Formats: sequence, structure tokens, C-alpha cells
Amino acid sequence: MSKSSLWAIPLGGLGEFGMNMMALRYGDDIIVIDAGLMFPEQELLGVDIVIPDITYLKQNKHMVRAIVLTHAHEDHIGAVPYILGDLDVPIYGTEFTLALVRKKLEEHALLDAAHLHEVTPGDTSTIGPFRVEYLNVTHSTIDCVALAIRTPVGVVIHTGDYKIDPTPVDGKPFDLHAFARYGQEGVLALFADSTNVERPGFTPSERAVVVRLEELFRAAPEKIVVSCFASSIHRIQQVIDIALSLGRKVGFVGRSMVDNVEIAHELGKLRVPDGSVVRPQDLRTFDPRKLVVLVSGSQAEPLSALSRISVDNHRLLSVAENDTLILSARIIPGNEKAIFRMIDHLFRRRVLVYYEGGRSAPIHVSGHASQEEMKILLQLVRPKYFFPIHGEYRQLFQQAALAEQMGAVSGQVHLLESGHPVEFTADGRAILREPVPAGRVMVDSGSLEEVEDVVIRDRKHLSEDGVVVPIIAIDKHTGRIEVSPEIVTRGFLPSDDGQAVLGEARQVVLRTVEQSTDEEKMDWSVIKEKIRVDLKRYLNKQTSKRPLILPVILEV
Repeated sequence: MSKSSLWAIPLGGLGEFGMNMMALRYGDDIIVIDAGLMFPEQELLGVDIVIPDITYLKQNKHMVRAIVLTHAHEDHIGAVPYILGDLDVPIYGTEFTLALVRKKLEEHALLDAAHLHEVTPGDTSTIGPFRVEYLNVTHSTIDCVALAIRTPVGVVIHTGDYKIDPTPVDGKPFDLHAFARYGQEGVLALFADSTNVERPGFTPSERAVVVRLEELFRAAPEKIVVSCFASSIHRIQQVIDIALSLGRKVGFVGRSMVDNVEIAHELGKLRVPDGSVVRPQDLRTFDPRKLVVLVSGSQAEPLSALSRISVDNHRLLSVAENDTLILSARIIPGNEKAIFRMIDHLFRRRVLVYYEGGRSAPIHVSGHASQEEMKILLQLVRPKYFFPIHGEYRQLFQQAALAEQMGAVSGQVHLLESGHPVEFTADGRAILREPVPAGRVMVDSGSLEEVEDVVIRDRKHLSEDGVVVPIIAIDKHTGRIEVSPEIVTRGFLPSDDGQAVLGEARQVVLRTVEQSTDEEKMDWSVIKEKIRVDLKRYLNKQTSKRPLILPVILEV
């Protein structure tokens, strides 16, 4: 590797959603931009989260100088606690971003050893040969920045996630002037978010949701429940403001919602007037016509707050006929089935449900730039080389085509994928190089386990702890268990007291089903997840093993 060349090495987030991570290397100095995770697909049984393979960084750990974060979403900061053990380096980020990172590190007992450097838009940090300026951008969370990085071979701009919001809720606009300034000076390479390239026009401003939300709030006859991403602080602020203006008080339910609201409020990023919040334990008895509750779980994650509420199995909150439920979040592709099943439960309770879609004013807007905003950015920056990032390959391809059509790139447009580096030489050429190690690392219950493919991981799991298959026959109409559950095991049964353990395991399954509501019993995915969680906890406590548990429900 030439000492006078700059290498950009994407380690995640290209050709996939999530796991955003990129390394910039000049000589013997490396900085890492973002360290994100992705949530596993359904077939990754037992896997909690997926993070980038950092083999390349571990091989060159003596060169890694810092991790620089663009914003606080999980797909940009979620892997930080899992890689700090291998890379003991300082972390740079904005106030809210570092507040969420701090909480993660505290949960992993890593906070005391961490070196966190808070920055604000307009600041610059000198890290080895890199001089990083933080440019304010608008997105669906707060305190987001793009990075303008001066290197010995030229300026590199990394947008992070962005949209160009002309009327941001916090009054801090997208810094068009800074991008234009760099464009006039000359930019070697632009790495830009591709997520919304398939959407024509402009992404609406965050304020666009106010009209429809206020309309629904005014029409609501009883309690109002709003579910949005817990990191959408602007959305939460608007819900609070509308509620208070209409004489309603607010409550918060769900761990991530409560945590993020507390953090944002402590930092002065969220205005919650004294006396406007109803305590969680008072939500059930509070006058429903005077109440708005913000709830996490908009993607119908199993056992999330909203999923529990939809089947009347949440200890703090329930919904009833004529209550209003507003799903103010995007339905992420792949989650449709679970979300619409949850919505069905709410309709069964005669709740007034509103979700994304339809021709009326929106109840949710995206945080990512659409085509016209991408064009504006390209025209402002006019880079020599352009690299679409953040998205599946079709989206990278379409943004590359958009840049080609515009003619805003003086050199070349390149398509990269994770692990495929590009070298910028001292004389200004961009050369695609051979791939470096990159891929996925599965994180399972707090331990790191690298898996090259799902089959290998499942075989390893089965060889160590075996498989347990509880088989339950449930009457489709009554929800009753017709016969005692049968439990089939392979490679798990303890030799001495195995029958006693399995006998009690049957009772665990019976109790789980009996203590479930009628609606849960009718929803096989919910009841399977409850059985799996309860049985996993019991078997782990009794045997210190973690077998693969695959509940089977037979309709009779």
C-alpha cells in the first residue's frame, strides 16, 4: 500500500441495509466512520443482532486512530460496544449521539474505559493526517452531521443519513452553504446516502405531519396512542406540543421510548413542561379523553410494548373501543406481515387505527433524501468521484445512474460493495482494489460468534446444545390445549434427571399457554415466541444449556 495514497474501505452498509461502517486509511493512520448493526432476518434463528466483520481493522489495529459517528441510529452506532474490546480508540460524535452511546457502553460495563469526544456542527477535529469538519444535516433524529474530511490527497465528504428539510422542527437547517463552499473549493470524492433513490421529488419536511396529527387528535373521542421510532425526537416533540395545545397530558411506554425521552429532555433537546406527564402506573386510571401515550414497538417486534398492548397483555396500558392508535412510522420491508397482524388485533378491539398510506396529509415522513434532494447535493458538491452508499445494490445502482445523467461528476461514478476498497492516488486517480475481509458477525445473547453462513451456525448450535421441539395441540376455536404437550429432544436430554426436567418443561409450556389471552392463543407467532422465551429461560436455569427451541403448534 502506497504511503501517499488514500484508501476508502467500506466494511458494511453497501449492498445491504444496516451495518454502516467505512474506514479511511492514509499511510499508517485509519479513521472509522460509523459502527452500525442490522437486525437479523427471520432465518437467523437465535441471533439477536448482526454487526460488521472488523477483521481488517483488527489486523491493522495499531493504525486505527478514532471512530467518528454521524448520528444516533442503531444502524450507525449499534456495533460500538461490540468492537471497542478490539479497538480501544476515542469516539467522536455530537451530544445526543454520544448520550445514546454512553448508555450502551454503561450496559456493557465499558463506559469507564471509553474516550468520548463531543463535537458540534462547525467544529473540526484533527485526527492524524485527517482534519474532520462536522456539517449540520437534517434527518429523522437529532444532532446529525455529515463529515467533510481533509486528507493529503483531497477532500472527502461522507453524508451519513440526510434529507434537505427546509423547515426543521429544531430550527437548525441543512447546511447547504458548507456543502457549496466545499464544492467551490473542489471535492475529491463524495459518499452519499442512497436509501430513498427510488422516490421521485422531495421528501416532505418533518413539519408536514403536524396537520394530519392535529386533525386526528381533535377527532379522537377517547385515549390516543402514538407509536413512532424512539429516536424520532422531533416527531415526539410535535406529538407533545399538539397534545398540550388540546388540553391532553402525555405518557411514555416502552423501554427505548422512555430512555430516549429522558436523555433528550436532560440534554435540553426535548421540551416537556412540568406537570404535563402522566406517570406510567397512573395511565390505566387516567381520564382517557385527556391522555396521549407515546409507545415504542412500531415494527411489531415480538414482546415489544405495542405488540403486547395489541393483545391486551401490557401491565401499564390497554386500549379499548374508540381509542385512537396512530402508527407514525414507516412499515419497514419484511415487517409487513407482523405489523398488519398487530393492526388486526387492534381492529378486533374496535380501536381507530391510522397507519402510513392513503391520500390525506401524512402521519409519517421519511428521514432520507428523495431524488430531487440528491440532485441538489450533487450540484452543490460536484465531486471528482462519486460513490453511492447506504442501500441495497439496486439503490446504489440507481443513484449512480442519477449522477451519470446529471453530469455533475467531473471524473467517474463508481459502484462499491462492502469489502471493496478504492485507492485515491497522490495524482488524483481513483483505482478499485482487491477486496479485504468483510462480512457479518452474529451476536447472540451478548457473546460474539462469527458465522459464515446460517447452516454452519445452526449445526454448531445443535452440536453443542441440541434441539428441543415442544409440540402443542390447540383447539382452533376455543384456544384450549387438547392433550398434554409433547417434548421431543435431540442431542440435549441430560442423562441423570432428564425425565424430571422434561416433565417440568411440559408444565412450563402449559402455564405459558394458560396464562395467555384468548387473542394470543389465536396468534400462533405470538404464542410460539412466548413458549420459546419461557422454555429457554427454564432449560438454561436447569441445565446451563441453550438448546435450539422450535415450538410446533398443531391446529385441531
